Amino acid sequence: MKALVIAPQPFFTPRGTPFSVYYRTSVLSELGVEADILTYGQGEDVDIGGARIIRIPSFNWLGKVKTGPSALKLFLDVFIFFWTLGLLIRHRYDFVHAHEEAVFFCRFLKPIFRFRLVYDMHSSLPQQLDNFDYTKSKLIRKIFKGLEDSSLRAADAVLTICPDLSDYVISVIGENPKHILIENSIFDPVRLANTKPDDAPDESAVSLPANRRIVIYAGTFEKYQGLDILIPAFAIVRKSVPEAFLLMVGGDEKQVNVMRQLAKVNDLQDDTLFTGRVPQQLAKKYNAMADVLTSPRSAGTNTPLKIYEQLASGKPLVATRIYSHTQVLSDDDTFLAEPDSNDMAQAIIAALSDPAAARSKVERAQQLYESRYSRPAYILKMKRLLSLLT
Repeated sequence: MKALVIAPQPFFTPRGTPFSVYYRTSVLSELGVEADILTYGQGEDVDIGGARIIRIPSFNWLGKVKTGPSALKLFLDVFIFFWTLGLLIRHRYDFVHAHEEAVFFCRFLKPIFRFRLVYDMHSSLPQQLDNFDYTKSKLIRKIFKGLEDSSLRAADAVLTICPDLSDYVISVIGENPKHILIENSIFDPVRLANTKPDDAPDESAVSLPANRRIVIYAGTFEKYQGLDILIPAFAIVRKSVPEAFLLMVGGDEKQVNVMRQLAKVNDLQDDTLFTGRVPQQLAKKYNAMADVLTSPRSAGTNTPLKIYEQLASGKPLVATRIYSHTQVLSDDDTFLAEPDSNDMAQAIIAALSDPAAARSKVERAQQLYESRYSRPAYILKMKRLLSLLT
């Protein structure tokens, strides 16, 4: 089979790897699908079997593409449309795998070029307009809602990445066999194309203080991640567990400075270390050093990708009791806490001080991952997708 994968995003960037596109296409390639990936000009090429990466112009002078709706993305999507049209004219594809908003124009091209259409729904676009406060126009939101619902009905297969989105799709098209929930639950290292061993980034970890219990947060430093909950919580933890040490991995310079100041206000400057952004493999090294992993997210409905890796890690996890987490996690496998500093602190203290409970939760977390989210489970779901398209 031959597929056109359309990914309207910077593929791949150090800031945010498009994991869903990368892993979906990697597995499709393993299953014998020959893929062309059409994407933005910004980013670096990755090695995905025999997949060919095709880029529109980068337009770097217009700035970097950011998460969420933007005028720049709308401008770039015009070029994605015309490149798609050219590829469909020149090549015969068995199916088009449209990620996010690319489905909106593919839905109308489908009857012309007679391909099967996969809608890979990472988020609801009307919800994104609300979440990023992009527009107050009810008309624009209504148009996006209409396009989205029409695309869900017209697609031959619909993929969602978390139960929240799955429930939304079911509310539109009902319980339909063409809808498959495939979580972003595998985390093999991303392979950059055309790199040599000498080109690999420096992945030497910073030295951590000896004889300390390491609590780690690794991820972006956006507001919804709840770092303003975690840092004051850790000040409480230190009173009960003096040997505890907080390692904060991620964030740009401005974000790190803000969080460093918050740590200072909480008298944690000697008990907290900020690394800034690091390569994916180095972040994994840091997580391997942890006594406790954390996900203090305060808002959102999509399940964080890192949750699946944390489940499989063999380390106790402390996470907030919000739907973003609880659609996957439970008290059986995680130290869950209300999204406030005091409750988060008590959960971290329990994870550090109760080895029997920590061991029990870790074992159940690993069993959950293996049974529902592991690579073999992921491949079975992708095989089901291909069965819908043949």
